Amino acid sequence: MPYSVDAPFQALIPLFLFIVVPLLVMLGGFWGHYRAARRQRLVQDIPRSKTTGVFIGLVSVSGTGESSKPLQSWLAAIPCLYYSWEVQERWSHTVTETTTDEKGRSQTRTRTESGWTTVAGDTQMAPFYLQDDLGNVLIRPEHATVEADNVFDETCHLGDALYYAKGPSQAVSDSDHVRRFVERAIPLHTELYVIGQARERQDIVAAEIAHDPQAPLFLISVHPRDSVASGYGWHSVLWLAFAALVPFAAGFASYRAQNSPYSTLFLWPLIASGSLYLFLLLASQLLLIYNELVELRQRVRQGWANVDVQLKRRADLIRNLVEVVKGLRDHEANVQQGLVTLRAQLEATAPGQPGPDPAACLPALRLISESYPELKANDSFLALMQSLSDTEQRISLARGYFNEIATAYNTRIQSFPESLVAQTGGFAEQPCLAINDFERAPVKV
Repeated sequence: MPYSVDAPFQALIPLFLFIVVPLLVMLGGFWGHYRAARRQRLVQDIPRSKTTGVFIGLVSVSGTGESSKPLQSWLAAIPCLYYSWEVQERWSHTVTETTTDEKGRSQTRTRTESGWTTVAGDTQMAPFYLQDDLGNVLIRPEHATVEADNVFDETCHLGDALYYAKGPSQAVSDSDHVRRFVERAIPLHTELYVIGQARERQDIVAAEIAHDPQAPLFLISVHPRDSVASGYGWHSVLWLAFAALVPFAAGFASYRAQNSPYSTLFLWPLIASGSLYLFLLLASQLLLIYNELVELRQRVRQGWANVDVQLKRRADLIRNLVEVVKGLRDHEANVQQGLVTLRAQLEATAPGQPGPDPAACLPALRLISESYPELKANDSFLALMQSLSDTEQRISLARGYFNEIATAYNTRIQSFPESLVAQTGGFAEQPCLAINDFERAPVKV
């Protein structure tokens, strides 16, 4: 028998079909499970911020989508922030096949093939504002994963006005002259859930949420946070089921070969694939838990850094207020008392420790401004007062965010099986800011 150059390659075909392909299927299933489960935990762990409390980093915000110049969707013609539409055309044709069996007899059969082809479509989006009860934050939706509402879905025939009004004039090959028009959009004023990376805006001193290649997720959804997390949870389960196809197929083959002399041979793939499945399941869970705890710990540190930044900003503002008030009325006793109150607020509070009320200086400032109309008319004083009031609100939001992310972190490291990983990985509990212990009365002088 002459030597064939294809013989070595033919010998590799069983190896590829029975080892490489099942292994790739299982690894692909576990990678999809890990990715979906990580996103589910990400959505659950990151506390929702108010729009005025959005700081640099990964944030989660809810509110209504607003725009002064909204888009108009192509099919539904409604004001919206985002829309994506497509036109599909149905086709069908008859296929005739002729086959020859081993005895040389020819057989002819006819079958009909049909399907849908996309003949037109487009996606449009524009920056918009997410608004809640405290303010708004700019959203730049480019490169985001968008979960929109289905606002238009209609199937029509050649005689309908919509057929050519919103679709192309050319037909596909073997067309049935039936088209389906589908559009998904985010209508104006829709309640949205957004999770993404916040950064500083280039035009004004404010934050915006935009695409960041280093961010693990950038999502704009018309569904609430719980629904988004539940969706990722179902995706992770489906990917696990997909990975289980390999041991299931091995078990089925072993079952069919029970009465065969090769039954023992078919039992080994079942044992090997089942053991590998359990190992990958355990490894993926440990990796998922460890990475989640690391990310939560980093966000706790980032949360306190945001508090510290706002405290520093308040201290700088108070120094300016001290100089303004001191320059105008430094000889009055009550103004001197107010200055002492202001200076007391320059001390920042360490994490987990009680301290003076962050807003305690505001009543003293209002009393001074009411007693001295010259101060109320001073532009510098008014601007600093407003900035200080805004800063106190931002401090409160930053401390609230810090406590929420610290609580989520503490809950994780105390839960099973995360507690086992936390003990071996050196994850210590993070004390929350003792806000309930703050003195609410003005600081005594």
